[in-house]
Amino acid sequence: MEIGKRKELFNVAYVCALAAQAGLNYESLFVDDDSVDITLVARNFPGGLLRNPKIDLQLKCTSGHYLSGEVIKFPLKKKNYDDLRGENVVSPRYLAVLLVPETPEDWLHHHDGHISLHNCCYWTSIRHAPDSTNTSQVVVEVPLAQRLTTSALIELMKLASNGESA
Repeated sequence: MEIGKRKELFNVAYVCALAAQAGLNYESLFVDDDSVDITLVARNFPGGLLRNPKIDLQLKCTSGHYLSGEVIKFPLKKKNYDDLRGENVVSPRYLAVLLVPETPEDWLHHHDGHISLHNCCYWTSIRHAPDSTNTSQVVVEVPLAQRLTTSALIELMKLASNGESA
């Protein structure tokens, strides 16, 4: 399998593992024409205005060297950038960037009693980001402080259940 497809598949598996631990379901569109790779769905979510909140994720997986200080400076296609911006969407949209080692053999390790996934995924919202005059790519800064974890997914879902986004 081509390395880009392997990264895409690993990224979905990584996020689905987090979602499973958080008790969230997922939906995947057959064709990604709106920069949404996966939608996470809660059922009977407690405490919010909505019982079935959803969040949309654009997933990116890279072994590129985009770290700069406390952020990942990720070059995002202009179409994806524009699709993730704005407030005229039903569900909050986030960019999730998974950093992985260069070789697929290092992405996952088997141990006695468990497996480990490498490395970490980070998220950001560019909902309020300005328009860009760039025509092919826009560099998006993804804070390393915003790790996509099970707790982070639950917090993003809490916001969505109240009609809000990060």
